[in-house]
Amino acid sequence: MKSILIAMGILAATSLSAFAAEPAKLTETKMGKIYTTEKGMTLYTFDKDTKGKSNCDAKCLANWPAFYAEAGAKAEGEWTLVKASDGKEMWAYEGKPLYTFVKDKKAGDMTGEGVGGVWHVAK
Repeated sequence: MKSILIAMGILAATSLSAFAAEPAKLTETKMGKIYTTEKGMTLYTFDKDTKGKSNCDAKCLANWPAFYAEAGAKAEGEWTLVKASDGKEMWAYEGKPLYTFVKDKKAGDMTGEGVGGVWHVAK
């Protein structure tokens, strides 16, 4: 009986890790499905970034905060981790670093779309 309980515990633990939640969620909007934070804040990509590298400096990060990863976060599938200019790890999707925008005040705001011709909602 004891070995059955141990086996069930191991199975439950490994099953949960296999279904780890993605760091962002897909949200249906007037622009189609886009990525948002768990709180519904729109995520953006920056055309001046290169695959796997953020080129948003400290001044840029003041307006476009990085979508930071929690301590111990692990890359999985299309979700990777890159360093923001402040040295902290941030999330990237398909190699594109992700950001929020300070002018988005509530869930669903997408005021950063098209800013400067280089910021776009993450799809």
